[in-house]
Amino acid sequence: MFGIDPTVLAFVVLAGFSAGAVAYAFLFNDISREKQVGKRLQTIKTAETDRSVVKASRDRMAEAARRRKNVLDTLKDIDEKQKRNDTNVKKPPLKVQLRQAGMTVTIERFYMYSAAVGVVLALLAFMIGVPLVVVPGVLVAAGLGLPRWFVSFRRNRRVKKFLEEFPNALDVIVRAVKSGLPLNDGVRLIANEAQEPVKTEFRRIVDAQQMGLSIPEAVMRMPETMPCAEAGFFGIVIQIQSQAGGNLSEALGNLSRVLRDRKKMKARVQALSMEAKASAAIIGALPFIVAILTFITSPHYIMPLFTTSVGHLILGLSGFWMLLGILVMRKMMNFEV
Repeated sequence: MFGIDPTVLAFVVLAGFSAGAVAYAFLFNDISREKQVGKRLQTIKTAETDRSVVKASRDRMAEAARRRKNVLDTLKDIDEKQKRNDTNVKKPPLKVQLRQAGMTVTIERFYMYSAAVGVVLALLAFMIGVPLVVVPGVLVAAGLGLPRWFVSFRRNRRVKKFLEEFPNALDVIVRAVKSGLPLNDGVRLIANEAQEPVKTEFRRIVDAQQMGLSIPEAVMRMPETMPCAEAGFFGIVIQIQSQAGGNLSEALGNLSRVLRDRKKMKARVQALSMEAKASAAIIGALPFIVAILTFITSPHYIMPLFTTSVGHLILGLSGFWMLLGILVMRKMMNFEV
């Protein structure tokens, strides 16, 4: 084995380093350019990813804004329709009141019945000895007031029965929608199986669909025959869901819960106002009780009220002020929930 001269070895190593340094010096620009190109490509890819994220976020925001605008436009249209129908709901004509009361009598027949009631009660008042001056008042009050009061009584009772059954009907529709049935089938199920008057109102919706109306349009007509805010809530939910989309079963479930909470609140308010109503009843009945006791104990003392013109005037003024006080107390005790 021949030994390698250290000087030669060092010369070879230095020559290799020199050659590498020369090669690096010539290739430095190319290597630097390749690194810059790689950085540019990475920057472009990152920018494209950021643009995609920004575009997706912008699309989501635009979609949310579009849906929000659709909901606001729908609410505005519904509010305008509600304002147009407000007169017919709060102070409807007699024909609409008869429909809302669930009565099938015609206007002509209703007027005939009103006239008959007025004549009969006026004759009864004349037969029991009521002064002739009061008989025309009895005729007018019995012919115009009593039948309309009966219609209002039937109307309010029908609305109360509707509100008792309506949340249960909504729960049935929610279960039907969750099980995969369309809304039409849920409405038909209520129209066939629910209790009155919910059954009749949903039957009107089904009939309106058969005549060519859509479900939102048919439901929005429900307050015309059922004058309560809950029917309007149902129409608004269906209208918004049909135009803006969303989970119908969840929306109807929330509506059912809101209606039950409103019912509980009404019951609570009624319980809290019972003391005031009892006090008002006692105050209103007290003059009649005192008059009866006075008539029993001292008839000659109270009879001038019924036998003299001054007494009649006093009775009329007293009745007017009593009526005014009763109306004021009624207004103070009734709360809208």
